[in-house]
Amino acid sequence: MRYNIAMVSDFFYPNMGGVESHLYQLSQRLIQRGHKIIIITHSYGNRTGIRYLTNGLKVYYVPHMVIYSEATLPTIYGFFPIFRNIVKREKIDIVHGHQAFSSLCHEAILHSRTMGMKACFTDHSLFGFADASSILTNKLLKFTLSDIDHVICVSHTSKENTVLRAALNPQMVSVIPNAVVASQFKPDPGAQDPNFITIVVASRLVYRKGMDLLVAAIPRICQMHSKVKFIIGGDGPKRIDLEQMREKYLLHDRVELVGTLMQHEVRNLLTKGHIFLNTSLTEAFCIGIVEAACCGLLVVSTKVGGVPEVLPKHMIIFAKPEEDDLVNAVGRAIEMIRLKEVIPIKFHDEIKEMYSWVNVAERTEKVYDAIWKMRIPPLMERLRRYYGCGLWAGKIFCILIAIDYLIWRFLEWLFPEEDIEIAPAFPYQKYNKMCQMADKDDDD
Repeated sequence: MRYNIAMVSDFFYPNMGGVESHLYQLSQRLIQRGHKIIIITHSYGNRTGIRYLTNGLKVYYVPHMVIYSEATLPTIYGFFPIFRNIVKREKIDIVHGHQAFSSLCHEAILHSRTMGMKACFTDHSLFGFADASSILTNKLLKFTLSDIDHVICVSHTSKENTVLRAALNPQMVSVIPNAVVASQFKPDPGAQDPNFITIVVASRLVYRKGMDLLVAAIPRICQMHSKVKFIIGGDGPKRIDLEQMREKYLLHDRVELVGTLMQHEVRNLLTKGHIFLNTSLTEAFCIGIVEAACCGLLVVSTKVGGVPEVLPKHMIIFAKPEEDDLVNAVGRAIEMIRLKEVIPIKFHDEIKEMYSWVNVAERTEKVYDAIWKMRIPPLMERLRRYYGCGLWAGKIFCILIAIDYLIWRFLEWLFPEEDIEIAPAFPYQKYNKMCQMADKDDDD
């Protein structure tokens, strides 16, 4: 069966990261399988309104206030009118939210269930249970997932974490990993500097990605190994710490900060390196290490979250999230590169067989098939589910749901569904045929 699906998240292009890449690649493969996909995200600067990407992937950039790291301000009901208009205009069957940090994701799932639509959620991150931020986020997740058809996690560690945080039945949670387009991440030994062993870091420069650990480790690694240099791609609040470290230890010629990267620039950055360094303090999957291994780099990573599930042992060296252990692990990796124990093309061929977006799309499609057969719960059943979220929280959640239902009925009266203009479907088959003809003409 073919579905009209709305992918909703705060995190999408032109922002860069694992969630953004996952959304784009999964959407492209689902389009190729005959589904209609739209993406709903917030506006990025002047990028507001509707944009079309490859294969007619339609993106709605909704004007919304960003408060921190591309996450939007929660409004609960402020997003409802435009969201209803979009899903009615596009005849959406299933709403698929991504990332627990995304306010748009939570609100879209809430409103879609109020409107009687199918909904599922993909969790891309791990959270703790003790600090105030995690407690609040976990309660929000419990609220959102109390009335959800299915949940997808990107690793088994992530599944265990999500089941505990949201008190879910493990049977309604599936594990579908990320993947990589191997053809876009081919090794290029000629791009490497023959005079140095280059260590590449490509990440958001934030605390959660272990930037404090990286700042402490780089001077020690450079002192111990005179023929090693670093190339660091990405941007974030911790960039200033890296710049200060480079100034303090006079490492301008050995530590290069390239700043924000576009998606097509990631491969060119990775192929310059021999070693990929990941210092994350928490990670559900880490698609970056898969892309690096596909480019033929030996990976050094902190042993956290779902990272041990991702790569075979001969492709990765693990370290504890501690400065001394990380320095030692990098030292072992440098020795392996000097002894030429790493064969890049072999890494690439193995990754190509292990991870495929076609496989991810097929497994995601099976989730859609399963939730399509589920009945839509009535309002009283939904209220019962939310009431069980806590002594006080349950009552507050029921009030929020009741108000959301009343707003929906008001919008139905104020803007009748028959007055909403239906968007024409993108002619994918015709577009695909024209692309094939253009490629044939180029070959001739």
